Amino acid sequence: MEESPAVMLGMGPPTMADVVAVARSEARVAISAEAEAAMGESRTHVERLAASGQPVYGISTGFGALATKYIEPDRRRSLQRALVASHAAGAGAEVETEVVRAMMLLRLSTLCTGRTGVRPGTARAYAALLNAHVTPIVPEYGSLGCSGDLAPLAHCALALMGRGEVRDSSGTRTSAADALAAAGLKPVELEAKEGLALINGTDGMLGMLVLAATDLRALLKVADIGAAMTVEALLGTDRVYAADLQALRPHPGQAASARNLMRVLEGSQITASHRTGDARVQDAYSLRCAPQVAGAVRDTLGHAETVAFREMASAIDNPVVLPDGRIESNGNFHGAPVAYVLDFLAIVVADLASIAERRTDRMLDTSRSGGLPPFLAEDPGVDSGHMIAQYTQAGIVSELKRLAAPSSVDSIPSSAMQEDHVSMGWNAARKLRRAVDGLEIVLAIEVLVAARALGFRVPLEPGAGTAAAKSAVDACLARVDAGRELASEIEAVRALVGDGVLISSVEGVVGSLE
Repeated sequence: MEESPAVMLGMGPPTMADVVAVARSEARVAISAEAEAAMGESRTHVERLAASGQPVYGISTGFGALATKYIEPDRRRSLQRALVASHAAGAGAEVETEVVRAMMLLRLSTLCTGRTGVRPGTARAYAALLNAHVTPIVPEYGSLGCSGDLAPLAHCALALMGRGEVRDSSGTRTSAADALAAAGLKPVELEAKEGLALINGTDGMLGMLVLAATDLRALLKVADIGAAMTVEALLGTDRVYAADLQALRPHPGQAASARNLMRVLEGSQITASHRTGDARVQDAYSLRCAPQVAGAVRDTLGHAETVAFREMASAIDNPVVLPDGRIESNGNFHGAPVAYVLDFLAIVVADLASIAERRTDRMLDTSRSGGLPPFLAEDPGVDSGHMIAQYTQAGIVSELKRLAAPSSVDSIPSSAMQEDHVSMGWNAARKLRRAVDGLEIVLAIEVLVAARALGFRVPLEPGAGTAAAKSAVDACLARVDAGRELASEIEAVRALVGDGVLISSVEGVVGSLE
C-alpha cells in the first residue's frame, strides 16, 4: 500500500485536516527547503547575539521573574536543560496521544517559520520524533495558557532530549532514552534559545481546539439527522424549515441546518399524513426551533475555526527573531483568543445537547408523544423501555452545563507577579473535549430512541434520509446480542455516530449535508 503524502511544513500554515491527519492517522511530517533556509538564517542572528556579551532574554538571561539575571556562555547549555527540566512540572492523568501529537505538530510548525531561532537540526529531530510515533507522556495539569502551554510542551521537549517517559510506536510506556534508541534517534543537546522556543506556544490548547472543532462539525450533521427523525416520530411538521421562512432571519448556520432538515425529511409520508386536519397549531420549540439552535452552533463554530486558522498561521514565541535580525520580546503567547472560543464552544455544545434531550423526552412521554407507547416499551410496566436512556442524557446535559462555565474569565498570577494575567486556555480546552464527548452520547441516544419510535409509525414511510438513518441503526442493533442491556445499544449507536457511518448512510441517499 502506498504511503500517503507527508504533511509539509514551512510552505504556509498547516490546515485543520493536516493536524487531524498527524494526530489521529499518524501521517508523516516533512520540513520544506524554505523552512530549513529560514531557520538557518534566523539561527545566525541568535548565535551573533549569543556571542555579543549583551543580555538578551531567552539567550543569555534567566526566565520569567529571573529575566534580569545574566548567564555566562559556558553555562547556557545547562540553562536550556534546566529550563526544560524545571518546566516539565505537570501532574495528573496522562493526556491523550492524539492531543500530544497535535501539539507537537503545531509547535514544529512554528519552529519552521524561522522566527524562533532554533537550529534546523533541532526541528528535524522533533519531526523525527513524530514520524517514529514516539509520543511524550504529558500530564493533564500544569498549563495556565500564558507564556504558552509551558509544562505540556516542556514534557515534549524533555523527550527530545532523551529524558522523561514516552509511549513508543506500539503504545508501550517506556523511557524516552530507550524509545529513541529503539527508533534509531539521538537525543538533542539544546543550544542557546532552543529550550524556550520549544515550550513557549499555545499549541496544546490550539491542538485541542482543532480536534474538538473537527468532531463538532460532524456532530452538527448528526444533530440535524436526529432532529429530523424526531420530527417524524412526534408527527411534527417540516413546513417551519421552509427556505422563505428561514430567509426572514438570514443567519447562515440556521439556513444550512434548515436545508439539512428538509433534505433528510424529503418524501416523508409521515409528515405529509397530518398536513391537513391536525388540531395542533404549532410544534414545541425543541422541534420548531431546531435550525435556530443548531444553526447558531454552526455560526459559533465558524468563528472558532477562523480563530484556529489565524493561530495556525502564527509564529508564537518570546522572544522572536525578526527578519532584520532583531530579537524582540512580545506578548503573542497569551492564550486569550483561543481560550475565549474554547469556552464559547463549550456553551453551544451544552445547548445543542439540551435541545436534543428535550426532544428525546417528548418521545417517551405519552402525554406529548402523539400516541407512542410509554417510554417506547414493548410491555409497559414490566419493561421500562428507553426511560433510563433519557436519564443518561439528563445527567450528561447537567454536566455539560457545568462545563459551560468559562475558564477564560479566571486568572491566577504566577512567576512572582511577572506573569500576572493568564488565559487558562488549556483548562478551557480540556473541558471542551469532555463536553464534545458528552454531546456525542446525547445525540446517539436521540437517534436510538427516534429510530425505535419510527417503528411505531408503520405503515407510513419516513423520508428517504430518515429511513436510511433508521436502517443504519437497525442494522447496528442487530449485531448487538439479544437480551443485552440498553447500555450496549447506546454504545453501539454511539459508535455508529462516532465513526461516521450514520452520516455516510444518510448522505448516500440524500447527498452531502452541510
